[in-house]
Amino acid sequence: MMHVLKKLLLQAPCSRNMCTITTPHLNYMINPHIDNNNVKQAHKLLDENPLSCNIVSWNMIMTAYVQHNQIGLAHNLFDKMPHKDAVSWNIMLSGFHRTRNSEGLYNCFLQMGRAGVVPNDYTVSTLLRAVGSTELDVLVNQVHAIAFHLGLNLNVFVGSSLIRAYASLREEDALRKAFDDILMKDVTSWNALVSSYMELGRTVDAQTTFDLMPRRNVISWTTLVNGYVKNKRVNKARSVFDEINERNVVSWTVMISGYVQNKRFMDALKLFVLMFKTETRPNHFTFSSVLDACAGSSSLLMGLQVHLCIIKSGIRNDVIWLTSLVDMYAKCGDMDAAFCVFESITDKNLVSWNAIIGGYASHGLAARALEEFDRMKIVGVTPDEVTFVNVLSACVHAGFVEEGKKHFTDMLTKYGMQAEMEHYSCMVDLYGRAGKFDEAEKLIKNMPFEPDVVLWGALLAACGLHSNLELGQYAAERIRRLESNHPVSYSMLTKIQGEKGMWSNVNDLRDRMKEKGIKKQNAISWVE
Repeated sequence: MMHVLKKLLLQAPCSRNMCTITTPHLNYMINPHIDNNNVKQAHKLLDENPLSCNIVSWNMIMTAYVQHNQIGLAHNLFDKMPHKDAVSWNIMLSGFHRTRNSEGLYNCFLQMGRAGVVPNDYTVSTLLRAVGSTELDVLVNQVHAIAFHLGLNLNVFVGSSLIRAYASLREEDALRKAFDDILMKDVTSWNALVSSYMELGRTVDAQTTFDLMPRRNVISWTTLVNGYVKNKRVNKARSVFDEINERNVVSWTVMISGYVQNKRFMDALKLFVLMFKTETRPNHFTFSSVLDACAGSSSLLMGLQVHLCIIKSGIRNDVIWLTSLVDMYAKCGDMDAAFCVFESITDKNLVSWNAIIGGYASHGLAARALEEFDRMKIVGVTPDEVTFVNVLSACVHAGFVEEGKKHFTDMLTKYGMQAEMEHYSCMVDLYGRAGKFDEAEKLIKNMPFEPDVVLWGALLAACGLHSNLELGQYAAERIRRLESNHPVSYSMLTKIQGEKGMWSNVNDLRDRMKEKGIKKQNAISWVE
């Protein structure tokens, strides 16, 4: 039977001395090229056989382009299609969602309606996932109205998407109504409700919903664990995690990552060791979280062991865990190893560059940090706010005042970014260490928001460095207004007044510290 089918597929009807292959055989030929990530060759087959291709042929190539994030090529192909079905439009919508092109997605949906193509459940779900937590979230209610008109809101797939969309809008009544409207609720819809309550911080409602679930799977348990982690209830998350009978790599990774997010690095490492004793094999997300734990606890020996585990596991090089490896070596003080790993990353992304620049900056290697920053720009990677915090921090360590001013100005004008508190704190620290208090004060006065303890602390530390009593007292008073018993405001003023020979004031400050039970603060870096 298979032999006959293959023979039929290979038969090529001829017309006017021009041979064509059948449509099924064309699609049969296209598929292996797509599986081998050779989209260009698949597209070539499409172009060479215009009489044999159908909508399925076009959709196959478009899907491949979208999966490779080549939305422009997918769009060009889409525009050339003689006939489009709902699947064609959904592929384009998915592509715009994948590349976070909200405007493109919105226009595509409008064109779909004008073309008279009726949305299906996949269309509506894609739209809801795309507009949630974006500037287009105002469309959630309109998409819901479309779903209601088509009767798609009763569908589990659409209903679950509606629940999550309303959670992003923080509309609790609406998400509960969306859940109630689902005719045949399954574990996916229950999981969506649990996740949404957790997103809203309604941990009691989430737990109650979980307890009422008629059936649970490992995703249900992991959703609950992740929810408690996000709500800073890590011990409760661990308690739920320990109840899971059949844990998978995702549940282990969520719990390990939860410890890391809450800076409980040793707990994360202990849990990883426990995981390693089971048959669950870590993936690159697991290793990335574990490396972050090694970095956070400065555990170089453990980091080296984890690196060896990764190599032995055979996991292919991936920008996620390799970047975590760069960060780990940098924070553990081995910048040579950090740079070696960084150079091994084939497709360096912005996070990778930030890791190496930040590593050099934190170790006072300002020249190297700025070299990598220049190299990053040369290869066409656009810096973000984190990059500039690292760059300004490097300038602070090296005392590069003019260079720091230039980078701060570039961030505002050339890249159109809005300076955040960390950037202002770096600049105040930079000016203060250089004794340029007029410029520091001017910057503080022109800030669009009120300074925090870190910024005032940076100014106070600079006043201590240059024995600037008047400005130091002002900065100390500002710190006490924000944190009345902060030890540094007392310790630094004691230092400045001692240097000025104002011993009666020093004794008075020390008496006040004793009365309030304030201990002398050890040396710290305010900005870092």
